[in-house]
Amino acid sequence: MAEHMGTKFKGDAAEVRALGAFVKLARAANTALNYANSDLEALGLSPSQFAVLEALYHVGPLTLGDLARRILKSSGNLTLVVDNLQKRGLVERQKQGEDKRFILATITPAGQNLIAGMFPEHARRITEIMSRLTPAEQTQLAALCRKLGKGE
Repeated sequence: MAEHMGTKFKGDAAEVRALGAFVKLARAANTALNYANSDLEALGLSPSQFAVLEALYHVGPLTLGDLARRILKSSGNLTLVVDNLQKRGLVERQKQGEDKRFILATITPAGQNLIAGMFPEHARRITEIMSRLTPAEQTQLAALCRKLGKGE
């Protein structure tokens, strides 16, 4: 029987190792995201709203489908996020012809000002939490996450 690694799960060594690594990855990601996003609440932004604004700010106008894929959200969830940003005057929708699948989301000047004002602090917070790892460890982590994410 494999070592328990702080869990009551009694699988084989490969399962215990995989589950242990997975739990540690999830906890680390959650800790890093919570730290990086802790300044969003004061601005009245959800992490998804911030992700939309940040993508539109750095990439430019995107169709809702492209935006959903970029920020890893379902199109149904994204519609609500964009609706709320639009109500605040931070994002606009632009119809592209008659096809409703090609609606572009664009950031408004108010949205640009909000992101431009807050992004340096957001980037600083990410840099701060990631500095728990050495530069080489950050590079290694990025490569491992890319490999895991692509299923290689």
